[in-house]
Amino acid sequence: MTRPRITALRLVIAVLVIVIGALIWASDKITLQGQRTIYSVQCRDGTWEGWRCTGTLVAGDRYRFLASRSRQEVIFWVVGSKEPSAKYKECGVKDRDNWKCDAKPEQPAAVVDELVHGRPGSTGGAHTEPLRAVHKWKWWVLYGGVHAFRSADY
Repeated sequence: MTRPRITALRLVIAVLVIVIGALIWASDKITLQGQRTIYSVQCRDGTWEGWRCTGTLVAGDRYRFLASRSRQEVIFWVVGSKEPSAKYKECGVKDRDNWKCDAKPEQPAAVVDELVHGRPGSTGGAHTEPLRAVHKWKWWVLYGGVHAFRSADY
């Protein structure tokens, strides 16, 4: 008689592990490589009114950052791009989610030059439009073609 109860307990544990794993993945709090990814969005056939898109919100580029506390530098690239990665060399790096760099005019510019709690703190010098981004799970929904959202998260 204890056999069905053990099987049910295993099923509950398996579901909990899957749900917790999905939540951790969706939050992007833990990555195997220690990188931070910013999931950008664009406003197609409309304009931005603050963080709200008057057109269709679509998935944009994914910007990846690898911050080194020991070298006080940040390497950055666009996921899937053929462009090589670039590096900010003069940075104040606390951890992967908190850093600020002084970009030099001769250096390639990233879309951001600062992260505060894992979110863009300012735009790069080469960009005049502010970066608009969403959480990882929302970006994947948009990337999948479901346009159910109208606003950027940050």
